[in-house]
Amino acid sequence: MAFSISSVQTTKFDGQKPGTSGLRKRVKVFEQPHYTENFIQATLSAIEGGPANATLVVGGDGRYFSVPAIQSIIKLCAGNKVSRLIIGQNGILSTPAASNLIRKHKATGGILLTASHNPGGPDHDFGIKYNIGSGGPAPEAITEKIYQNTLSITTYLSADIPTIDLTKIATHKFGEFTVDVIDSVDAYVELVKGIYDFDYLKAFFKKRPDFTVRFDSMHGVTGPYNKRILVEELGLPAESAINFVPLPDFGGGHPDPNLTYAHELVEIVERDNIDFGAASDGDGDRNMIIGKGAFVNPSDSVAGG
Repeated sequence: MAFSISSVQTTKFDGQKPGTSGLRKRVKVFEQPHYTENFIQATLSAIEGGPANATLVVGGDGRYFSVPAIQSIIKLCAGNKVSRLIIGQNGILSTPAASNLIRKHKATGGILLTASHNPGGPDHDFGIKYNIGSGGPAPEAITEKIYQNTLSITTYLSADIPTIDLTKIATHKFGEFTVDVIDSVDAYVELVKGIYDFDYLKAFFKKRPDFTVRFDSMHGVTGPYNKRILVEELGLPAESAINFVPLPDFGGGHPDPNLTYAHELVEIVERDNIDFGAASDGDGDRNMIIGKGAFVNPSDSVAGG
C-alpha cells in the first residue's frame, strides 16, 4: 500500500529539552497541536546517520495519551523513511523489555513513552525518551542534539498512514515501510528464562506451597509480565500478581514503589504474613522488595519488568 508524505509547517516550542529520562510534561502540553510531532521529528533527525532505513522499537507504560502519540510516531517515521517499527501490543513495553527488543533485533534505537513513576491521566504527566542501539538511554550528546533540533524546527514530515490497530498482533506493510505489532511479553520471558533457572524455581514452589508471593504492578506496565512469569510460567496462585492490568491513569494511584504509595502491598504483606512481596514503578525499571521483617529500598533492576 503506497502512501504520500507531507511537509507540515510548524513553529518551535520552548522548553523541549530532554534529559536522559526524556522529555516529561503535563499531558495537556503534549496535546497541543504540533507539540508531540515537533519533538518526534527532532528525535528522528538526531539519529546518527539519519532516520532513513532505521529500525525502531516503540512502546511504553500504557499511560494516558500513549495511543495517539504512537499513531503520530508511526506517521512521522513513515514520513522520515524509517524502514521498520516494532511496537508492543496495545503500546505496552516495559523499559527493560524495550531495551531487550532493541538488542535482540539489532534495532537502531527505541522511542519509549513513559513518565516513569509520575501519575498518569489527562491532568497528569506524559513523557517521551529515546534509547540508543545498546538499549540504554540516549547520552547527553544525543539529547542535546534533539534539543537543538527543537529550537530550529520549521517543518516535520508526516505520511498519510491509516490508523494502526495496536490491539492485534499483526504485520502491516506500506511499500518499504513495515509496522510489526508484537506480543509485548514473549521476548522478555525468553530473556529471563536464560538468566534464571525456572525449573529450579518451579521445583522450589512445588516443594514449598506455603511460600507466598505478592507482586504489585500498581496498574503499570509490569502487570502482563508478572502474570505470565509468576502465574503461567512458575505456576503460582493467581493472587500472586495483583493490580496487573495496565491502566492509563494507573487506577488513580501513584506508580511509585515505596512504603507510601505501595501501601496496599505493604498492608497485604503485614496482614497475611507474605514471604516475598514486591512492587514496580510505571515503566518497570524500579522495584521495591518487602517481606516479613525485611524491606529493600526501591532501586533500578533488570528483573522487575
